[in-house]
Parts: sequence; structure tokens; C-alpha cells
Amino acid sequence: MSLTLMYVTNRPDVALAAEAAGVDRIFVDMEFIGKRARQGGLDTVQYHHTVEDVHAVREVLTRAELMVRVNPIHDAGSEDGFVFDNSEEEIEAVIRAGADVIMLPYFKTTEELRRFVSDVDGRAVTFPLLETPEAVSVLDEILEIPGIDQIHIGLNDLSLGMRSGFMFGLLCDGTVDAIAGKCREKGMPFGFGGIASIGKGALPAEYIIGEHYRLGSGFTILARSFCNTQLIPDIREIARIFDEGVPKIRTLEQQLTEELARGNAAFFEENHRKVAECVRVIQEQMDRRPN
Repeated sequence: MSLTLMYVTNRPDVALAAEAAGVDRIFVDMEFIGKRARQGGLDTVQYHHTVEDVHAVREVLTRAELMVRVNPIHDAGSEDGFVFDNSEEEIEAVIRAGADVIMLPYFKTTEELRRFVSDVDGRAVTFPLLETPEAVSVLDEILEIPGIDQIHIGLNDLSLGMRSGFMFGLLCDGTVDAIAGKCREKGMPFGFGGIASIGKGALPAEYIIGEHYRLGSGFTILARSFCNTQLIPDIREIARIFDEGVPKIRTLEQQLTEELARGNAAFFEENHRKVAECVRVIQEQMDRRPN
């Protein structure tokens, strides 16, 4: 197996650099409806990309897939001074702009997913973002809906909804294991979370990638901490980060593939223990911070 690596950008030059380095999906993020309210005060990014961004990135890609995260299922309205069309018109617009994959965020019901699948109508890969406790509670029904191609587990919002603290704690409390098990049983491709560069972070990317392989996950996002283009003005430096970082991930994946082939369950159990210990330390640090 090899993880499908995704990276969020609306810049054609960054999309080209990521594609050249081997990133599999360029991710234009149009979601903004309701996001500020539920993630207010957190160190998260609301990109608010546009259909024009989808067009611009589509024009430069030659190999990587173009993925677009649309807004949650909605009717026409306005928010924070922005006027928007309903979901049907938004999905139609991004398909016409060239989206290969469409991600639906923050759904809670099977009815929302059926509406999404109907709107896409087989013209793009459907990639629902499982990030609410309500959606998790009806996962069995979700996995029976025709027209859903892949599922991504959104650890950040799901951890908020479950009041579980640090988002990677869901890797340790059985939540992701249970979701992954149901997806594997139904043959549904799935992914989760995001990763930084190899060797960096309080929870190292190599540990998280090990969890992807333990669970049979196929997708992950290269996080803002992998390459924060807001802090790096030089496209040559951005390209260097991708050119060095992506091969390191692929090298690690080859090692993990060999461990799987050997049936080395102890290796992945030990990696899971390391993840749990890192999560415990990070959560204790978070708990000690003043409110």
C-alpha cells in the first residue's frame, strides 16, 4: 500500500511544486459556513477558497487529482458578509471547474449524504468527511449508501464533538479503530488526520504513519506544519521542502510495507504504544495551560 498524500492550497505555483514532488491530491478548501463558530479560538485555518481557485489550480495540474472540500449541505444564504448559493449549485460549480474528488464536511445524517451523492451524480469521486458524533453513530447505514467512494475521518472536529481533548487521542481510545474496522469490513477506502514532516513534532509523523498502516488507512493530509506557505515567501524553498519531505515519507512507507509483509504485529503494537504515550504527554501539557 501507499498513502494518498493530500495538500491544501489555492496557489497554482505551490500546487505544481507539490505535484512534482509526488503529492497525489491537491486540495482546494471552500468550506467556511459554520466553521468559525465551531472552531473559534482554535489554531485552525479557515481557507475560504473559491470556485475561481478551483479553475486556476485545475489549469496547471497534469498528474495529481484535484480535490475540493465544499461546504456542509446548505440552502442559499449569507454569513459574515458572504452570500452563497445552495449546495446543489455549489457542487455543480466545482464539478464544472474540474474537481476530480469532492469532500463533504460536517454532515450528521444519512439524508445529507444521500443529497450529496445525488448532486454529484457519479461525476466525481465522493469523499465524505466523517467528523461529527452523529455521523459516527450511523456509520453502518452510511456504509450502505450507494455512490460513496471513500471516507475521511476528521479528527479535529470529531474530537471537539466528543469532548475528547487532543484530536489524536481518538487513535488511543478505540474510536478510530472502530471506524476503521467497519470501513475495512465493507471494503470502503478510508483515511484520517494529517501529518507533519518526518522526525518533527511532539507526536512524530512516523508514529502516525505507522498507525495508518496498522489500521489499513489509505489517505492523509500533509498538514500546515509540513509546509506553511504563509511563512515562506520563496517558491523555491517551498519546492525544496516538498522535494525533500515527500520521499522521506515514501521511504518510511516502504519499511512499513515490509513489516506488514513479515506479519510483524509486535512492531505495530509497539508503535501504537508510542503514540499513546505521546498523546498522554501532550494532553497533560494542554491540561496545565491556563484557560
